[in-house]
Amino acid sequence: MNNAPSNDSQRKPPSLQAGVIFADVHEVTLHADVLALLPDPATARLSLDVAEDAARAVDGTMAAAHVGADPEHMIAAPEEIDLQMLRDMDEGSPRQRLERVTRAFEDWKHEKPDRERLLLDDCRGDLNRCVTTECHETALVVAPCHGNMDARDAFHDLLFNEHKLVLVPPPGQYAGNLLGHVVIGWKPHDHAQRAVVAARHWLTAADRITVLCVNDKPDGSYQFTARELLKQLGLDGDVIAINSGGRSVGETILDFAKTEKATCLLIGAYKHGYFLELLLGRVTRYLLSHSPLPMMMKH
Repeated sequence: MNNAPSNDSQRKPPSLQAGVIFADVHEVTLHADVLALLPDPATARLSLDVAEDAARAVDGTMAAAHVGADPEHMIAAPEEIDLQMLRDMDEGSPRQRLERVTRAFEDWKHEKPDRERLLLDDCRGDLNRCVTTECHETALVVAPCHGNMDARDAFHDLLFNEHKLVLVPPPGQYAGNLLGHVVIGWKPHDHAQRAVVAARHWLTAADRITVLCVNDKPDGSYQFTARELLKQLGLDGDVIAINSGGRSVGETILDFAKTEKATCLLIGAYKHGYFLELLLGRVTRYLLSHSPLPMMMKH
């Protein structure tokens, strides 16, 4: 994993400049293969661990960035400003949230000598703009889907506005070996194909790939299209079809992943769009709520 250091003092709070831990977005995050996006202090270390593994798996570069909404630097409706200011009572001020992420980053960085050159970028203000600025050129963004308001909003922007390939850290502990066995939940839909194509670099580095077709059509079209896509991308993998029986598709995928000792799931996210998925409780929502594994996805 390679990291290129640089500094940008203009955007950093004075008390944190002396630490010289911050990076110039144009020098680091812009050109990184993997970006650990750190909107929530609670998941910062976990995101960093997963991002490090994802970068090393492809012999790529890693960067880290904090993003956060800051009402003092936002152009928004008064109601939105008021909502953001109310967060301070539960989550602390934007400055305090940055300081907690910074401490988590510093503690993580100092655990291994080869992390010393990795710097942290910071972007606060309008969250949509910050996400775009930090992630625009990055191939894979590691970001939590749950947590504080910044985490939830950033995740939505990554998928639906930036259309990024996103790697969601697992809840709780991360066992490592990210690409030991990647299970792909497959249906021949555009969003699923986009996810597999975008993840090709990481799938090539995987020790094992299994494409899982749940409730295939009688003509076997799920399996046929899966094999064709693997062939087109030059990937070796098994294609397996199973019936969900009385379970949901999400439960079926997770049961299979557990039985086969999967280390990562890859899916096309939110076929029907975010808000309809929230109402209907479809597969993506179920997996994000219940999967114990890292999940790679793209809308």
